[in-house]
Amino acid sequence: MDAYTGFAAVYDQFMNNVPYEEWAAFLAELLQEHGIAGGLLLELGCGTGTMTEQMAARGYDMIGIDSSENMLAEAMDKRAESGLDILYLCQDMQSFELYGTVAAIYSICDSLNYILDYAALVQVFRLANNYLDPKGILLFDFNTAAAYRDPLRQVPIVETADGDTMIWENCYDEDSRINEHRITFFLEEEDGLYSRIEELHRQRAYSLKEIRCALEEAGLTYLTAFGEGTRQAPGQDTARIYIIARENGK
Repeated sequence: MDAYTGFAAVYDQFMNNVPYEEWAAFLAELLQEHGIAGGLLLELGCGTGTMTEQMAARGYDMIGIDSSENMLAEAMDKRAESGLDILYLCQDMQSFELYGTVAAIYSICDSLNYILDYAALVQVFRLANNYLDPKGILLFDFNTAAAYRDPLRQVPIVETADGDTMIWENCYDEDSRINEHRITFFLEEEDGLYSRIEELHRQRAYSLKEIRCALEEAGLTYLTAFGEGTRQAPGQDTARIYIIARENGK
């Protein structure tokens, strides 16, 4: 199956250890440091909308974009429950369209690693530059090769939650720098039987140098980079890098 189809229904169930509230507080702090204490934000790769909800609760006007209808269906269920005013659009981040500009664009949880081609990544950044307010901010994270080479990732992960089981297997190719993770689910049905669902996810490892070149090629101004959980410059073994860039003319 395509990525984030069958996974969508149980995504939050298996990702309940992700510290979204801490991430949202950190993201809001970074935005405020760059003069964005409110206004309209766009989340690329919003998934089931957990972070979108967090940022909306902090007073931002939110737009969430994702290419998975199944994930957005989960996000819309959350919106119906919370009553927050969030606009969700089912679009590919490589060709997204907005009716106007936004104060900031962000993308987390290595969503941009799903862009497997450098030219396509430049296109995403070019669109971001186009839809940002003058001097607006782009903030995102991405996995490096160090993340995919981690020995812990090479061991299959098995998790069980509420009677359902997930098996997560990874394989990283050094030549292509493509990481494939195959996810198998055994989901308990009402009759006590189990349905099996498989998804194949593919991500590309980018270097900081490549990211900077792609940003500059797209017309954005690179501002800074730091490792996860720190404000320090990333090193060779940094697994996840955060980037902040600025709009620099259309």
